Amino acid sequence: MFSSVVQLARTNPFHAPHFQLGQDSVTSRNSNIPQAKPTRQLSAAAVADEEYSCAYGSGKYFALCGFGGIISCGTTHTAVVPLDLVKCRIQVDPQKYQSIFKGFSITIKEDGVRGLAKGWAPTFIGYSMQGLCKFGFYEVFKILYSNMMGEENTYLWRTSLYLAASASAEFFADIALAPMEAAKVRIQTQPGYANTLRQAAPKMFAEEGLWAFYKGVAPLWMRQIPYTMMKFACFERTVEALYKYVVPKPRSECSKSEQLVVTFVAGYIAGVFCAIVSHPADSVVSVLNKEKGSTAVEVLKRLGPKGVWKGLTARIIMIGTLTALQWFIYDSVKVYFRLPRPPPPEMPESLKKKLGLSQ
Repeated sequence: MFSSVVQLARTNPFHAPHFQLGQDSVTSRNSNIPQAKPTRQLSAAAVADEEYSCAYGSGKYFALCGFGGIISCGTTHTAVVPLDLVKCRIQVDPQKYQSIFKGFSITIKEDGVRGLAKGWAPTFIGYSMQGLCKFGFYEVFKILYSNMMGEENTYLWRTSLYLAASASAEFFADIALAPMEAAKVRIQTQPGYANTLRQAAPKMFAEEGLWAFYKGVAPLWMRQIPYTMMKFACFERTVEALYKYVVPKPRSECSKSEQLVVTFVAGYIAGVFCAIVSHPADSVVSVLNKEKGSTAVEVLKRLGPKGVWKGLTARIIMIGTLTALQWFIYDSVKVYFRLPRPPPPEMPESLKKKLGLSQ
C-alpha cells in the first residue's frame, strides 16, 4: 500500500509545493512568528530569528500584499506604455503597422515622441487596481484553499492550489481593470478619438453607456485568467527549480539581494510563457475595444488562426519584462515591510510517516 502511495507522490505532476501548513511542531520551532488565529495556516518562516511586522494571513498582511500589487503592476505597465501602444496598433491594423520597428517609426512620425505615451493614465489607474486585486486576493485564496484541502493535499497538489488561487483572484482583478483597459485601447488605436482619459471616458459613456467600459470583460477573463494562472504557477515552480538545480546554496543561506535576483529570473521565464498562453485573447480584446457593436466571437472569426498571433514578439518582450519586474517589486515590498515569506518545500511529518520516510 505504501509503495503505491510513494509512486503516486513521485509521479504526480503537482507534487512540488513551496510551503507547508503550520503545525504545532512548526510553530514551536518558529515561535517568534506572530499568529493571526489558532487555525491551520501556511507556515511562513524563512529564517528562524527574523522578526516580522505582522502575522501571516492577518488583515495587515493582506493589505500590504495588495499595496505591493498596486506598486508592481501600476508602475511596470505604465513604464511600457510605448511598447503596449505599438503592440495594440499591430493587432488592430497589421497592414499599416507591420512590425515593432515600423510601428514605432510610424507612430513617432505621425504623433511625435509624446504620442508614444498615449493611454498612460488609464494604464496606470487600471493596472494599479488590477494589481491590488490580483496579488491581494491571491494571498487570500491561497490560504483559504489550503485550509480547505488539508495539510497533506496542500503539499501533494501544490501547483493545482496555485492555479485555483490565481484564477480566483484574477476574476475579480479583471472587473477592476476592464473600464480603464477599454479607455486605453480607444485612445491608442483610434486616431482622433481622444488623447486623454478625461476626453475618452465621457465620450464612451455618451456613445454606448456603461456597457462601453465592460463589454471587454469576458475577453479580458479569456486573456488574463490563463495568463495569471501561468504567471503564478510557473513562477513558483521555476523558483523551486532554480534553488534546487542552479543556486549553489539553500535559500535560507541566501541574502535578500540574492533571493530577489532569483525572483527576477523566475519572473522573466514565467512571463514568456504567460505571453504565449494569453496572446490570442489579447488580440481579441484590442480589436473589440476599438470597434463598436462587435462581439468577441465575431472578432475571433475575422482574425483567424494567424491573425490572433499578430504582435506576439512585442508582447513577449513586454510581458517577460513586466512579469520579471512585477515579481521583483512585489517581493521587494514584502522584504521592505518585513512580511512573512513562505519557506522552501518541506514534506509534512504526517505524510512522511505514511510514506515510511520518517524514522
